[in-house]
Parts: sequence; C-alpha cells; structure tokens
Amino acid sequence: MREVTVGWAGGPFAQDVQVAGHRFRADEQRDLGGEDTGAAPHELLLAALGSCTAMTLKVYAERKGWPLKDVRIALHGETGPAGLVITRKVVLDGDLDADQRRRLLDIADKCPVHKSLVGDITIQTTATS
Repeated sequence: MREVTVGWAGGPFAQDVQVAGHRFRADEQRDLGGEDTGAAPHELLLAALGSCTAMTLKVYAERKGWPLKDVRIALHGETGPAGLVITRKVVLDGDLDADQRRRLLDIADKCPVHKSLVGDITIQTTATS
C-alpha cells in the first residue's frame, strides 16, 4: 500500500491529502465549522468502501463470465451510541439471474476494505518533530 500524507490546508479543518501523484482535499461541512472544500473524513471512508465493493464485484463477475454491465453503490453513515452504522445499497446492472445477484451481494462483504472495517485494526502512532 502506498503512503498517504496529510497536511493542513488552511481554514479551520481543511487538509490536503496526497497519495503518490494524486491530490485531494478533506474538510468538514460548513454547519460543522469547516469550509466544505472537500469530502469529510467519514465520507472518504464511505468512498473507500464503495469503490472497493464495486471493484471487487467487477473483478468477480469478469472471472465468472457473468454479464455485469455496471455496479453503483450508495452509502450512508450515521454515528450514534452503537458507533458508526453504514448502510450500503448495491445496484447491479446486467442480465444476471437471481443466484448470480445473490452471490454478488455475498461477495460485496469480501472486498478488502469491508474486511478491514469489520476486522481487527491496529493503529500505531508515533510522533516526530
């Protein structure tokens, strides 16, 4: 996995994120004190899950020779007393039978990001000056 770097971009919360040659901004919504110049951190988490799910389903269907034309994923996150609850809606476009659709929904839970989110995660933090 490539290194991700994050640095302050001015404003109350804005952060510039860099992965290899890719750059994007993270920020909070205005009603949460940010300037809404980028997706919020939890929205980036949802984006990671959605894109990983779609990629995994595409690869699986291609290997099986199934007629999957497109995958669209809609995600919503809600934090509460039980922690983060993610709702993921998967739309499968293609002439798939019921068994293929059911199998693809099972495979959705096997994408690497999903496995990371429901598995054990260790975060090791160090500080330098």
